[in-house]
Amino acid sequence: MPFNAIIARPRFDRAVFVVKWGASIIQIMGYTATGFGWTPWNLYLFLIGVLGWFAVGVLWNDKALMLVHLVALGAMIVGMASGPAS
Repeated sequence: MPFNAIIARPRFDRAVFVVKWGASIIQIMGYTATGFGWTPWNLYLFLIGVLGWFAVGVLWNDKALMLVHLVALGAMIVGMASGPAS
C-alpha cells in the first residue's frame, strides 16, 4: 500500500468537509436573503452555494449530486439572463 494514499485521505476529507459546509451556509444565507427580498444578492449567494455543492459532487464522484446542481445552475443562469419578471 502506498504511503502517500494514507496521508492524502484526511486532507481530502477535510477539503470536502469545508466545501460542503461552506456551500450549505451560503445557501442558507441565500434563503435568508430571499426571505428579506434582498434581490439580486440572494441569486449570487445561491450561485455560489450551487457551485460549491456541484464541486462536492465532483469530489465524491456522485453523479446524482452533480446532475441536480448542474440543472439548478442552468436554470438559475437562464432565469438571470432573461431579466426581471414583468
